[in-house]
Amino acid sequence: MQSKQQLGFFSLTMIVISFVIGMGIFKTSSTVAAKAGTETIFYAAWLIGGFIAICGALTYAEIGVRLPVTGGYYKIFAYAYHPSIGFTINILVLISNAASLAVVALIGADYVSDLLFAKPSGTLFNIGIAALAIFLFYGVNLLGLQTSSKTQNVLTILKVALVVLLISSFFSNTQVEPHGYTNDTIYTYNGNNGALLLILSLVAVSFTYGGYQQTINFGEEVKNTRTMQRSIITGMFIVVLLYFAINYVYVHVIGFDKMKNATAIGALLTKAWFGNIGAKIFDACMFLSVLAYVNVVLLSNPRVMYAMSNDGVLPKIFSNKNNKTGVLIPGLTVFALTALIITFFGKGVDDVLSFSIFLDCFGMSLSAATLLILRKRKQGEENVKGFLKNITPVLCILFVIAYSIVAVAVVIDKPMAALTGVILLAVFILVYFLFCHKKQTVKLP
Repeated sequence: MQSKQQLGFFSLTMIVISFVIGMGIFKTSSTVAAKAGTETIFYAAWLIGGFIAICGALTYAEIGVRLPVTGGYYKIFAYAYHPSIGFTINILVLISNAASLAVVALIGADYVSDLLFAKPSGTLFNIGIAALAIFLFYGVNLLGLQTSSKTQNVLTILKVALVVLLISSFFSNTQVEPHGYTNDTIYTYNGNNGALLLILSLVAVSFTYGGYQQTINFGEEVKNTRTMQRSIITGMFIVVLLYFAINYVYVHVIGFDKMKNATAIGALLTKAWFGNIGAKIFDACMFLSVLAYVNVVLLSNPRVMYAMSNDGVLPKIFSNKNNKTGVLIPGLTVFALTALIITFFGKGVDDVLSFSIFLDCFGMSLSAATLLILRKRKQGEENVKGFLKNITPVLCILFVIAYSIVAVAVVIDKPMAALTGVILLAVFILVYFLFCHKKQTVKLP
């Protein structure tokens, strides 16, 4: 894919932030509080998770510098390990991302329904709103990377503004009572189980910090390799600061014990400022946040399909792009259509795709470890400069160990999801050797 050199530092930083700040931070904190048992463990989980995320940011930043290619999240597996690994993991990632896009769009429809009617709407309304959001940003992405990235900039700024608004409720001097709770288990610290509670808390925290690894899919479309590095690092530092600040405010405004398994904790912070109308403001902001996610997922995934097509593991049509705009029309169209079709199955599809929890841990550990292989092969050595070059391998190893521990925790907590993930990995590796092995060649710039 010939580079249009279209993404600058600001645009790529906005993409990093948008990949990470989704809907999780507006509800996951209540789950973490329920698992942590104490405020100390709660804050420790977010601080340790933030440190791990920074380690990951520095790791993927160097990976992006060493291998600045389109569809980089596929390429690093195929080049560092074996093409079958790249094919298998990324096919499953594409499936889970399309499903996540559909589910998030449907959740966005719930916010629209609450905003307009103050009650849940029917299935047809939700599917219609979700389909409209996907179709709208499919059209935006058809206009080219410049248009879609500028749209992403605006949506991400609005999303960050929402987080800052929630953080500012610290100054409202108001305590807000939760109005609903889930039935999940609430853990209690007994003096001996601190390590267990911390690990359980880190599982939820680690997923809330994830997503930035997909930034390397834009490798050839970034102005220079230093821009990739600075954007990932800057974006993740911003995210970590925002996440710790909002969690501190959750505890201050809601109360640690009261927020355990509380529902809609993000909306409670807008209520601290605006009273009952705060819920409406939150609904509107959350729908804009959903739109940001829809756009960035449509931006990234066709680039993976392009890279896989170039290597011969997907049909050649997915390597076609518009000569004028550079848009990967076949990949974008198929991915958007897949997400549209999944919307008709409803949000229940998210339960079926629980394997993605294990797959994310496995994929993060394996993909981050490719840095050590790229270094050994001296891939892109001329692009790596600065003092960070000396410490990044240590941070990479810490990151891999941390996500391996999280993967073990997922296996213990959700054994069937992990087993499903392992079976699917085996099935798609078999598919690769049956249908793709002879066609495949790993191409690097």
